[in-house]
Amino acid sequence: MPELPEVETTVRGLEHILKGRRIAGVEARRPDLRRALPVDLGQRLTGSTVVGLRRRAKYGVIDTDRGDSLVFHLGMSGHWRIDPTEIEKHDHFLIDTDEGRRVALNDARRFGSLDLVPTEELADWPPFAALGPEPFAMTAEELRLRLAGRSAPIKPLLLDQRTIAGLGNIYVCEALFRAGINPKRAGGSISIERLKRLVPAIQDVLAEAIAAGGSTLRDFAAPNGELGYFSKSFAVYGRDGRPCGSGGTVRRIVQGGRSTFYCPHCQR
Repeated sequence: MPELPEVETTVRGLEHILKGRRIAGVEARRPDLRRALPVDLGQRLTGSTVVGLRRRAKYGVIDTDRGDSLVFHLGMSGHWRIDPTEIEKHDHFLIDTDEGRRVALNDARRFGSLDLVPTEELADWPPFAALGPEPFAMTAEELRLRLAGRSAPIKPLLLDQRTIAGLGNIYVCEALFRAGINPKRAGGSISIERLKRLVPAIQDVLAEAIAAGGSTLRDFAAPNGELGYFSKSFAVYGRDGRPCGSGGTVRRIVQGGRSTFYCPHCQR
């Protein structure tokens, strides 16, 4: 599944094509993805100008001058394609600009979503209202408050979007390794000193992944078709039974139905 760095990479790629451009036309090539597309999507978008693009958690947001925001989620396999030479079977939504450019949302498994929300109502839109703070805005002190009294393991707590918005399995595994924190440790038991290592580790691993264009897993590619290469920097994720590089061996366990990769030697 595309995680925060992949969505940020996507937003930055689309920004070069869409920002400041008038939407000359849109085409929904099917009525739904994970859920039904807004029936008035074409009417509200056609003729509008894109005034900005941004990310919230794992969602991308395309703001228009009509006070509407197109919110997309890439699901498990979604990605946008820039100026496709031909329309493919899984290109389900197209945007054409007044400059003659085209972007196509391709989603083979159709677990993604498209919503059109009044921009001024985004903060109260249910999927956004439930989200915690962005990881780059998080402090150790705030994270300590959010974990206080929690007996659940730190790994699933960090994956809970109400704790921190946008964190996914890959980058939580890598950040916990960098901070030396065992993923099975109760969230509420982690000292402020260790949280002061964890928060910068989260921010650093995300920043490095964004700089690398994300991690190429399964179907993800940036809008220009380039593949992210952060996976070459994984210390623990997907490396079960291999050395961690710091004297230990990576193990895989399952937490909440998700694979967790960590080093028992390095993470306490």
